[in-house]
Amino acid sequence: MAKPLLTVDSLVKHFGAVTASDGFSMEIAEGELHALIGPNGAGKTTALNQLCGELLPDGGRIFFNGKEITRRSIHRRARLGLARSYQITSIFERLTVRENLSLAIQAHNGHSFRFWRKAVDDPVIRPAIGPAMERVGLEERAEIPASHLSHGEKRQLEVGMALVGQPKLLLLDEPYAGMGPGGAVELTKLIRRLKTEVTILLVEHDMGAVFSLADRITVLVYGKAIASGTPQAIRNDPEVRQAYLGNEGNRCFA
Repeated sequence: MAKPLLTVDSLVKHFGAVTASDGFSMEIAEGELHALIGPNGAGKTTALNQLCGELLPDGGRIFFNGKEITRRSIHRRARLGLARSYQITSIFERLTVRENLSLAIQAHNGHSFRFWRKAVDDPVIRPAIGPAMERVGLEERAEIPASHLSHGEKRQLEVGMALVGQPKLLLLDEPYAGMGPGGAVELTKLIRRLKTEVTILLVEHDMGAVFSLADRITVLVYGKAIASGTPQAIRNDPEVRQAYLGNEGNRCFA
């Protein structure tokens, strides 16, 4: 396996009497697409929030690209090359695709948000807009307001905005949520292209997508990683089948 880009060491997170992360450990190798799966309430979102800096753990450590980032802010992690897309899209609905990406590029270049209207004409930003749209397949939708995009296209735009900072690791939080069949197909094509360019952590309930895309999978149950391995190893693990969905696990991993 390639050297670890992200190492999660025994994370603990409590919310009152609830332990959402219970000694959670995981490694993500540079260049892989690693999926994190588990039943509802397993602690996936809590784990992701700790990785990106939205939550600080009560115990344990996180290392990214050789540096400890356990207590670092979201913005400092982003500067190191860690980016996240959210389960609920976080784009600017009234702005066009071009303007959304311009604003994201502007933010990553350290410009003031007060002058976002000039971003599309900025000589530094303008050359980067076309490649950013092309990377996520939205070049033909450049002048369309985000509110007029399909759900799948909004996902593409959000991923595009996360990618403009050239991250080393992209965290995808349930990108297939609410997706219709057509949008899911296009999103899968996009993720297949991206996995040749950037390391990805995919948190997802769609097992079809997970098993078709992932190089390795970690299974989280009650805040603990109970297994980590190739899709085939996870598919054949009887403990995973039982712990993940009980009797339904046999059908889920068939």
